[in-house]
Amino acid sequence: MPDLTPTSTPTNAANRLDRLPISRFHKLATVALAFAYFFEFADINTFATTAPVMREQWGVTINHIAYVTSLSFVGMFIGSVVAGGLADRLGRKRTLVATTIWFSIWSFASVFAWDIVSMGFFRVMTSAGLSAMTVVAVVYMNELFPRAKRGKFQAYVIMIGICGTPATNLIASAVVPIADWTWRLVFLWGAFGVLFLFFVRRLVESPQWLESRGRHAEAEEILVGLERDATAEHGTLPEALPPLDAGPATRAGLGMLKDKRFLYPTILLSVLWISQTIGFFGFSSWAPTLLAAEGVSVEDSIFYVALTTIGAPLGSFLASLVTDRYERKWCLVVFGLIIAGSGLLYGLTFTPLLIVAFGFLVNLFERGYTALAYAYSPELYDTRGRSLGTSLSYGLGRLSNAAGPLIIAGLYSGLGYQAVFFFIAGTWVVGALVLAIFGPATRKARLAAEAAAVPATSR
Repeated sequence: MPDLTPTSTPTNAANRLDRLPISRFHKLATVALAFAYFFEFADINTFATTAPVMREQWGVTINHIAYVTSLSFVGMFIGSVVAGGLADRLGRKRTLVATTIWFSIWSFASVFAWDIVSMGFFRVMTSAGLSAMTVVAVVYMNELFPRAKRGKFQAYVIMIGICGTPATNLIASAVVPIADWTWRLVFLWGAFGVLFLFFVRRLVESPQWLESRGRHAEAEEILVGLERDATAEHGTLPEALPPLDAGPATRAGLGMLKDKRFLYPTILLSVLWISQTIGFFGFSSWAPTLLAAEGVSVEDSIFYVALTTIGAPLGSFLASLVTDRYERKWCLVVFGLIIAGSGLLYGLTFTPLLIVAFGFLVNLFERGYTALAYAYSPELYDTRGRSLGTSLSYGLGRLSNAAGPLIIAGLYSGLGYQAVFFFIAGTWVVGALVLAIFGPATRKARLAAEAAAVPATSR
């Protein structure tokens, strides 16, 4: 059994990885993670697209939908925090595989739900896996891709993966009307994420994680392999920056909350993810149901939402153009304010063309926001705190939306359709203001890392 005792041995995995050119491994990892994200985004929308049918067949009310959605976010919190601990204990790669299998199994189980209670249980278990996979994938990408390029490739992964949202909505709009039972096929579609296993043998464990666990020989073997492949593909590599003395190392755990360097970004990112979660899921999870409740047919409501989600991949592409070029903090602020305005206008109209137009803008900038946030969040931590900090703040964001659906159901019942969208817009504004005032900048560190290494001649 390998020695897992943390040491204070100087580590250099981050610097050696930062000076690598984008090579075949990075491209393969991008495709693999994009595939996992595709079915994560596909699966996360399955309940929203089929809820209107459940209302008709099972006599499900708006409040029933609210409770299932709310409990799903409790599952997301649990899955996220558990995955953060597992990724620190078992490794990034192994946890990524386990969480993908988990959500695929429970999505498949949803096909056989017989009432809203069984569906609620299956969705809670699925949601735990979805959230867990997401945070581990974010950390994995942060630790394997060079600092100067990781934002762009994180956006590429989201850009490809997010196609799962419009794909799911379009599939739902095609199969749901066929027969009384065909809505179940939407959940079967979400279970295909298990095919991610075909990519696993080509991925490597994070050398940064291995070094943080004192497993330097294994980290060295992986680093040498990546450097050898990059040299064969691009020629001579630049020298890495000297090793950093990490100081006395300690085991990761909740005890790090006593450290202000860990606590401050965790609080800040919790606010970011709380506002993003309530704002985004308040819109995407409720738009089809609320449109149907306001008199738009089930078929039309699903179709309108499917059209709006076409903007999602374009939003991730937009993020790829700005994420490494400008300060990510300010990109997040601008994107958040645009989402707030577009989402509010969406709620103030019932004209089909405007519904699609404003919904398109919400999806465009929200997915750009998500890609930016996935790149920004892990940058605020070192290797020791990255998995726990990212998972804890992300999980708290998901947990906050356990109350979000209940608030939205109450607003809809008490104040009407438009009040829901005033509330959603307000959450985005709060998140943007907090980030603008308190969010640390990260671009200077990225530029310093890029300037310190001489580019490979063929890069």
